[in-house]
Amino acid sequence: MPIEKIQAADEKVSATSAPEVLENLVRLAERAGASDIHLQMRGKIAEVGFRLDGLITPIRELPAEIAERVFGRVKFLARLKTYQESLPQDGRIVRDELKSKNDIRVATYPTVTGEKIVLRLFHSATANSLGELAFPTTANAELEKFLRQSSGLLLLTGPAGSGKTTTIYACLRQLAELGGRHIITIEDPVEQIVPGTMQTEINEATGLDFAKAARHLLRQDPQVLIIGEIRDEATAQLAVRAGLTGHLVISTLHAGSCRGVFERLLTMCADHSAVASAVELVLNQRLIRKVCAACDGASCETCLHTGYNGRVPLVEWLRVDEKMREQIRRRELSAILPVQTLEISARSLVNQGVTNEAEFKRIFGL
Repeated sequence: MPIEKIQAADEKVSATSAPEVLENLVRLAERAGASDIHLQMRGKIAEVGFRLDGLITPIRELPAEIAERVFGRVKFLARLKTYQESLPQDGRIVRDELKSKNDIRVATYPTVTGEKIVLRLFHSATANSLGELAFPTTANAELEKFLRQSSGLLLLTGPAGSGKTTTIYACLRQLAELGGRHIITIEDPVEQIVPGTMQTEINEATGLDFAKAARHLLRQDPQVLIIGEIRDEATAQLAVRAGLTGHLVISTLHAGSCRGVFERLLTMCADHSAVASAVELVLNQRLIRKVCAACDGASCETCLHTGYNGRVPLVEWLRVDEKMREQIRRRELSAILPVQTLEISARSLVNQGVTNEAEFKRIFGL
């Protein structure tokens, strides 16, 4: 249903019909492919926005009397304190309770203009295959080669929302399909269930962080260990050691570039030789929006009048060879350069008409 019709239908709903309003918003978000729904109180209205292709898109406004009930409905379904507005709360809504395709994570937070609620939609579709990632052929081949190894460390980097989790799930699916190995994941949170793997979720409220989970799970005899994120020295050292002791390890590290991965990792790990020996492959990725095929970027209901619909990855990578290992040991990182920079990949997509100059400039801050 077009957004205008859904808005008109919602506006006819009485103030007591919060369930219908909420369900309509979730259905619209799912059809649009949104990853998050943002609800923000601003005085006598609540602004509703969807995160579409990485950017917040305004959708509509809710009058205060409806918004109050919608906020209360969200909290009720997420098993939160409905009266609590002055402290943050976190919860989860099971898909059946909203007639949704996805489970939904709920996070509330008090602001100076009123409460803010973010609903994260966990898309429950089957994880993408490596081929469906739309990576460059060479990068895809390097990933497949790594996943067939028996040991070593793969590190992915990039800002939040750059597709790292999607890449990890594609790797996890490939590993499960290859079979024959005990695969354990440590995630925050588990977003998709992948058959044939042992998936675990950290709980920092109880003290179960990535480092503690990895330390204990290494006693479960994993052959493949996937750590959602390296956040501290303890986790970094565990990942490096595991990669050196017969485990295949995949993790993410916020660094911003392939070279930056080594700069951070060498700061976290005093044993530079171990880092040089353990790391096999580094991927740095971003996501760039595609021009809407239905309107050629003009504006239509398909793209919710943004001009874009969907995203494709930009990837630069490097495979660590012996020469590079020696440079890492000596911390001579200036010569470490990735294959095909992000800018070159993006410019190629602009030339092909997949994206446009405005999106290129947005991604690279030009």
